[in-house]
Amino acid sequence: VRVVSPPTALFGGGGAASRHPEPRWPMTSCKDAIKAWETAQSVVAAEAEDVRLCPIALQLPLITKMDGALGTLKSCKHLRLSTNAIDKIANLNGLDNLEILSLGRNSLKSINGLDPVADTLKQLWISYNQIGSLAGVEKLSHLEVLFMSNNKISSWAEVERLAACSNMRDLLLKGNPLCDACAEAGDWRIQVVKRLPGLKTLDGVIIDDEERERAKEL
Repeated sequence: VRVVSPPTALFGGGGAASRHPEPRWPMTSCKDAIKAWETAQSVVAAEAEDVRLCPIALQLPLITKMDGALGTLKSCKHLRLSTNAIDKIANLNGLDNLEILSLGRNSLKSINGLDPVADTLKQLWISYNQIGSLAGVEKLSHLEVLFMSNNKISSWAEVERLAACSNMRDLLLKGNPLCDACAEAGDWRIQVVKRLPGLKTLDGVIIDDEERERAKEL
């Protein structure tokens, strides 16, 4: 098999320190983060296709809420909000061109709030959160890539929701309770391919013909 390495930021390093601690320092708003990013990059955010609102890049306090200022990012195709303290997806109205949303290393418990970008979103990066349900993913008709390692998915019913995403090709789920539970049996990949035969890559590894044949036999 051929290994495909997802972007490093999706994994973010060691697992022991991956969960973001409860915030103990000042917070910032999306509005202020956008202003700081514009100043640092000498760009107009409303015209930018790739917007990075991450504290590491901006040397700012963490963002706790996705506020209405995000709606000003009219040209944004890739919105980066990873490594913050966001607990809910919200205020994506107006991002009519959004294709990639990065929310890894936050405090999300669900993916509710994606309806405004359901017709354009192709990639969702949400590793290292606290998500236990994929309810609502069925609405993301153009979703091709879902990176959500190290969350709280514990049932096959949640994985099976992804069958509604007919364009799904690349899925990252390792580090979830369901994956860990299947590891001992050694059939994790086969069970996923059985349910999502259209996948090309699972957990960074290309799905090969042998795995597809084994999945058909289950």
